[in-house]
Amino acid sequence: MALDQSFVGRSYPPTAPYEVGREKIREFAEAVGDTNPVYTDAEAAKALGYPDVIAPPTFVFAVTFKAAGQVIEDPQLGLDYSRVVHGDQKFVYSRPVHAGDRLTVTSTIEGIKSLAGNDILDVRGEVHDEAGEHVVTAWIKLVARAAEEA
Repeated sequence: MALDQSFVGRSYPPTAPYEVGREKIREFAEAVGDTNPVYTDAEAAKALGYPDVIAPPTFVFAVTFKAAGQVIEDPQLGLDYSRVVHGDQKFVYSRPVHAGDRLTVTSTIEGIKSLAGNDILDVRGEVHDEAGEHVVTAWIKLVARAAEEA
């Protein structure tokens, strides 16, 4: 069953703050194989004008995808997550994420369409720091595959 178009534009409450830690950044950088010292060495990051180590650009996916759970788990939307695959993602930064940031995310359904029986859901996550300043906007595209017919 197709997702309800009336959900386009619906925003969900901001998440509780996520505190970005140095160790999480280091682990993420290692996991993606990025050896840039600004991800692991506070002095290298400070030499470039950052207050602490910064996170690789895709680090914020973990934070915004968790926030998108509000959308995914909305029983009124009716998304069958067991049929979902990750379609795409993109980020537009105002500044890098750094250790010590306390980030909140507000998720908004930006688009819903059906294509060949598949539902395509576009969710925008607006990420702000503790001072309310914009850090990054992240878009996630989820594809709920059509149910197989018997």
